[in-house]
Amino acid sequence: MTLSRRHFIKTAGVVTASALIPKSTILASESVWAANSDTLKVGLIGCGGRGTGAAEEALNADPNVVLTAMADAFGDQLDASYKALKGKLAQKVQVADNKKFVGLDAYQKLIDSDVDVVLLAAPTAFRPAHLEAAVDAGKHIFCEKPFAVDGPGMRRVIMAARKAKEKRISLVSGLCWRYHLPKRETFNRVLDGQIGEILTAEATYNTGELWYKERRSGWTDMEYKLRNWLYYNWLSGDHIVEQAIHSLDMLQWGMGDTMPVSVTGTGGRQKRTDGKFGNIYDHFALTYEYSNGAKAYFYCRQQADTVPSYAVEFTGKEGKCIVDCRTGVHEIKGKHPWKYDDETKFTDENAYKQSKVRSMYQQEHDELFASVRNKKPVNDGDWMTRSNLIALAGRTAGYTGQTITCEQVLCSLDTMFPEPISWDTKYDIPIAVPGLTPFK
Repeated sequence: MTLSRRHFIKTAGVVTASALIPKSTILASESVWAANSDTLKVGLIGCGGRGTGAAEEALNADPNVVLTAMADAFGDQLDASYKALKGKLAQKVQVADNKKFVGLDAYQKLIDSDVDVVLLAAPTAFRPAHLEAAVDAGKHIFCEKPFAVDGPGMRRVIMAARKAKEKRISLVSGLCWRYHLPKRETFNRVLDGQIGEILTAEATYNTGELWYKERRSGWTDMEYKLRNWLYYNWLSGDHIVEQAIHSLDMLQWGMGDTMPVSVTGTGGRQKRTDGKFGNIYDHFALTYEYSNGAKAYFYCRQQADTVPSYAVEFTGKEGKCIVDCRTGVHEIKGKHPWKYDDETKFTDENAYKQSKVRSMYQQEHDELFASVRNKKPVNDGDWMTRSNLIALAGRTAGYTGQTITCEQVLCSLDTMFPEPISWDTKYDIPIAVPGLTPFK
């Protein structure tokens, strides 16, 4: 499906990025709920490490959930995932051989099977097509982050999320910190005004290098790239989208999900310059500006043997909020001091109790399956797409060296992912150079 800029604006009524998705829920037929039996059948699309973890969490979210179908581009990856899950949750893993789908079209075969819930965990570039197919088929969805690598893909995801809301399909995002109970307590206090009006913010996601898979005999060029999808921006979105989106999502959360009016900055490849790292950058440095004059400073990098940082800080007129994902600090300083620790009581006593035993990853699935059981759909489409969009805008600003707006990126005609692809497809995008690479 190709969703043009003109068609998107006409059907979605989007004039600014702040109007991405209406906040009202449109009630529709209850048929999607009535179709579920007592046993909820789960299908996993994308059987890598994160997909395998999501499947385990889904199976632990409800006593009457079973995994009945799996899909992946690669048979060896599917087999490894199946073995790992079977070893941990043997009775809940009930995937017959004819429900193990392999290939680039495997996702559609799984969606066409009789599953109730799908877990979308394939590489980012495939997410728009997979999400559209799942929504069209009326499946409830766990959608791992991120969601699109370019503006055209972003528009497809926005429309699919809207359609899910209309059909009363649950859509839970893989932006897991929104499901971390200590952070919910902390950010709720920020949004309630405990530090006053926010003047500046800072966010970081600085980490080391990730995995790499050596080329094997018999692999085509496309298979090699799909096996190493992190390093190609047309597959992953670059690390600012694929990984650092977590920090940008927390930044957005603290800013009340208000979209910035512009972003300016830079990025490049200082250390990770070997050809095996594809065409992505190893660092970005950006400034987001908001309509009220507030500025947010963001920095991310993937460089080995460098100092790590994974945190957000908000400075307001009456105090400062510090959230550090590495140390576990959740603290407010200033006029209304507060700090989360093991003895802190949440405003919601049930949330406090759950925080002791459930991880954020598990919490995502607990809430997804509870929504299905209780026939009360949840839809994360609004904020999850906003966070993806500001990540895309930041990447574009870094690539071009220009000041970029979210509206520009959302309405861009530049399609990075060359659908459809085959194992014989040969495709590359040049490494971006700030000041030379144009905005399209």
